[in-house]
Amino acid sequence: MAKPHVRLSVAIIAHAILRIASSASGVLIGIYLASLSVHGHHIDAGLLGTLGAISFAAELVASVPLGMASDAISPRWLMVSGALIGALAVQIFTLSTHVEVFFMSRVLEGIGVAAVTPPLLAYLAEETRHDSSLRARAMSFFELSLLVGLALGGLMGSQLWRRFEVHAFGAVTLAYLSCAALLLVGSKGSQSHGSHAAWQGLLRAMSDPSVRSLAPVWICVNAVVGLWLGPTLPFLLTHESSSAQYLDGIFMHSPTRVGWLLLGYATVFGTGVLGWSFLLPRMQIRTALRISLAFMLPVCLGLFAINHSAHTVPSARWSITAVTALFIMVESGFTPAALAWLAQSLGISSGKGAAMGIYSVLLSLGAIGGSLLAGELGKILSVDGLLLGTALLTACALLLLHKVTDLAVQPFEEGYEQA
Repeated sequence: MAKPHVRLSVAIIAHAILRIASSASGVLIGIYLASLSVHGHHIDAGLLGTLGAISFAAELVASVPLGMASDAISPRWLMVSGALIGALAVQIFTLSTHVEVFFMSRVLEGIGVAAVTPPLLAYLAEETRHDSSLRARAMSFFELSLLVGLALGGLMGSQLWRRFEVHAFGAVTLAYLSCAALLLVGSKGSQSHGSHAAWQGLLRAMSDPSVRSLAPVWICVNAVVGLWLGPTLPFLLTHESSSAQYLDGIFMHSPTRVGWLLLGYATVFGTGVLGWSFLLPRMQIRTALRISLAFMLPVCLGLFAINHSAHTVPSARWSITAVTALFIMVESGFTPAALAWLAQSLGISSGKGAAMGIYSVLLSLGAIGGSLLAGELGKILSVDGLLLGTALLTACALLLLHKVTDLAVQPFEEGYEQA
């Protein structure tokens, strides 16, 4: 049997491929539906926002039950099944132009993600329960695998569309199948803990004061994720537009550039996460969360300036972009801080799958609202609507942060030692 760190590495690589496939699917859906709208189909940003919300809603409903299932039975086959469900979902999307088929595909893809993420997080926590240093590295690489997936997935989706157009969905299916194979190898030796441990894990997570107090803040931040990382943004960047906003329809004649844009964003964000990895052990969680949230507002101002720079000289636009990128690096500290806090709350007890389901629930709740908000604001105000929504959600998160209990603001080094 492979050594634990080798199996963990394979499992994390599988997660990166899962996120690549999921991100590529979202970009392809946005470009594909924008193409359909050009050819006379009645499709707008509202439909894109709803499709994004449907996927997150399915993940929300399935996360806790599937997380509990990974405690009661071995998470290995659950994760493999989730990747296979994702492959099936992608294949279904292009079978018809009926909206019902679109919805069915997105529901299945959301369920597939829910069958992988909580069990995988629980598996990582279980395998590193006696080594806090290894756990810290595993959780950090899990977050980086998410960023890598978002970066390469967007690029993969746009480039596949340029080369294969509608047949690009088949390549995404192959990525899901590769993920299933790696999960089969990487999670070998995972164990079940029985239904009693599953229920105890769920009850423990729901009764934890630190979970209850930080959850509203995390929902707001995940709503921002839903605003920007759903299919609405690729649609707005590639659809036919007559507005004066610089970013609205900017890639209409070259939709493959959407992938390069997402790659650039993920690179900047990932660089910020790497920088925060040196700062976080020396800070309290509340401080890290407050700083990262506060810098979301200047990011909005920077993007607003870029979006209204159609008549600005290129050098000025690039200067604004560079400053905004620095702000994005600072705001990137929220997610690793929140993940470290969640790992701290789990301790060394069994039943981690149900508790890790909370991670996906909070992600899905926020992303559902964000995706729906993106559809409505995008339909009315285009890219400016996404910026307005981001600013409002950030303000709410900053206000809610003041109610976070002291149990959630211990220094990171203490949190990792306890976890």
